[in-house]
Amino acid sequence: MNEGQQVWQLLRGEEVVAELVVDGGDFPWLNARVQAAPGFEEIRPLFEEELRLLDNIDENVQAWEAAYENIRRTVHLRYPEGRQVPEFLLHIRGEDAWWRWSDEPFT
Repeated sequence: MNEGQQVWQLLRGEEVVAELVVDGGDFPWLNARVQAAPGFEEIRPLFEEELRLLDNIDENVQAWEAAYENIRRTVHLRYPEGRQVPEFLLHIRGEDAWWRWSDEPFT
């Protein structure tokens, strides 16, 4: 990792399951490389299912919302400085992640 790179953490409970090393973005989205920890493989299927449903969201919005809610119940995101992110929309495909976040809960 280069000095000055932002690293966000994805946690399940208190366990860091991945580090997201920012490598770009287009506001309000950030892009990153996923550096998976051992626990990530257990939750990877949640992200795969979410993206599968997102690709066909017009067919069943409620199914995508339920899949994403399952992700939010399972993990939380931590800012580089260590605070928990109140609200985020995170997608992971392979070793690529992209997300947007808010300091306030989404309405």
